[in-house]
Amino acid sequence: QVQLGAFGGGSVQAAGSLKLSCVLFGAVVSDYGMAWYRQAVDQERELVSTISRDGVTTYSDSVKGRFTISRDNAKNMLFLQMNNLKLEDTAAYYCAALTRSGTPFTDWGQGTQVTVSS
Repeated sequence: QVQLGAFGGGSVQAAGSLKLSCVLFGAVVSDYGMAWYRQAVDQERELVSTISRDGVTTYSDSVKGRFTISRDNAKNMLFLQMNNLKLEDTAAYYCAALTRSGTPFTDWGQGTQVTVSS
């Protein structure tokens, strides 16, 4: 069974930076497209960024130019570098492995909380 664990969240002031990490168990990260999602309180979970098996990346308009997704195949990990954080980035962040059609198929787990304050 493929499982993921996201960590690295915390509290940061606006314009600050955080780097989220995600470790993959039971599978090889380079075999899958991977993604970061987030869910703010009382809002639906939204897609933040993806990285394909070939390393092609996508970003939501709200984070483009500020966030960078990356993957370390040797460590079997996924990362999300978040710069110039804004109040609206406050959310629980989740990593996911994707099917070939781009659908997340792994359990969400607890995620990691990011709180941005003014």
